[in-house]
Amino acid sequence: MGKMTGFMEFKRQTHTERDPAERTKDWDLYTVGMTEQEAQEQGARCMDCGVPTCHTGIEMENGTSGCPVYHLIPEWNDLVYRGQWKEALKKEHEMNNFPEFTGYTCPAPCEGACVLGLNEPPVAIRSVERSIIDKGFSEGWVTAKPPEKRTGKSVAIVGSGPAGLAAADQLNKAGHTVTVYERDTHIGGLLTYGIPEAKLPFEIVMRRIKLLEEEGITFITETEIGKDISSESLQSDFDAVILCTGATVPRSSGIEGEKLDGVHFAMDFLHANTKSLLNSGHKDGEFLSVKDKRVVVIGGGDTGTDCIATSMRHGCKSLTQFDKYRKKSTERDESKNPWPQWPIVHVDEYGHKEAAAIFGKDARAYGIVATKFTGDENGKLKEVHTIEVEATKDAYGNRTQEIIPGTEQVWETDLVFLALGFTGPEQGLVQHFGLETTDNTTIEADHEVYTTNRDGVFAAGDARRGQSLVVWAINEGRGAARECDRYLMGSTVLP
Repeated sequence: MGKMTGFMEFKRQTHTERDPAERTKDWDLYTVGMTEQEAQEQGARCMDCGVPTCHTGIEMENGTSGCPVYHLIPEWNDLVYRGQWKEALKKEHEMNNFPEFTGYTCPAPCEGACVLGLNEPPVAIRSVERSIIDKGFSEGWVTAKPPEKRTGKSVAIVGSGPAGLAAADQLNKAGHTVTVYERDTHIGGLLTYGIPEAKLPFEIVMRRIKLLEEEGITFITETEIGKDISSESLQSDFDAVILCTGATVPRSSGIEGEKLDGVHFAMDFLHANTKSLLNSGHKDGEFLSVKDKRVVVIGGGDTGTDCIATSMRHGCKSLTQFDKYRKKSTERDESKNPWPQWPIVHVDEYGHKEAAAIFGKDARAYGIVATKFTGDENGKLKEVHTIEVEATKDAYGNRTQEIIPGTEQVWETDLVFLALGFTGPEQGLVQHFGLETTDNTTIEADHEVYTTNRDGVFAAGDARRGQSLVVWAINEGRGAARECDRYLMGSTVLP
């Protein structure tokens, strides 16, 4: 695959980024796609490794290794290198309904598992993936393809995030009549409200939604199942139901003073910001502005980075992100983190680059945890108390943090955003359907089966597996659609 000597001739290159300081002045996409020649050179680096591991997603220590949707990566890398873009687009869509979503937002576990990554920087898989789908849309190759005939069966999908959209697309292709219910104003779920506009513009989400509508899928917004429509009514009106509501209950910090005015969950901040931006360009004031505020972000991951990037665009006075781990090396530690595990290395994400460009230093404080929030006489946050920690393992091999005495510190701050992940789906809808749950409060349904204890009700995505990646949500949506099709028809035509 690719050019036999491509990995020796061409250096790794990804999509370029706009100037970090300049891009904080707007909400436009912060990246610039590769040229055709650049994409072809990156495709050429795919090295015909014989036994590729990039395309098969498995859970390993430290996270996912490889692609959970089993993308035909070596094949479309080769096609791009040879200039066969239309064929590459077909291959890209074979296993992934929405390569634009993953191409713009996925952390690329495929690259962590790339065989070339053993000795050289891995193939820029995500950038090539994005280049293919961007060219496909720009050339008009991505068009609506409604099913030739209908089965007479109907399916309701609750939730319009990546899992729900993938399930809807697959079931519609099989000829079923599909209706997607979304309680919010805009379609997209996490894609729309959890990922800032600068990272995944809403217009990219909507161009796919319009295609799905042209193919026959119905979208109903501002409608909450269990409130506006009962579960009984939904099951009566449809032959099957798939729940793809996500894992939206934020994890509490458990820190003293968490209820003070000024301590917020990260997703509440991001959701309101995007909703106001899409509705009015922030003119309605229905969002939390951090302009001229001292901001602390607690928690890493994509959500923490998105809080940083959003705060920078608001014009915050200062910004600090607490990282409970010490600063990592830029190189993988093969003794503790061998290939093809997800590489645990230091990375400057887009928000970190922006904060550094404006404030002149890394916004992260390493090896530190918050111990207490204190406020003024009116209950408004004014300080965060911290202490340094050292990551270690207990006698059972579980990760823990050892407190370092004498390292206490007090930080003056106006706002804290808790980006500590999510515990599971909201329980109101789960109880309304009378569904069994796991010990983690997620909906009880086996992977690759997706059936719940209620006949004809399926569950997929974060609501079933817990907080995860967009690409895993697509995997689950496709799988749930397959099993739903089997339930409706006795056998299935879906992969």
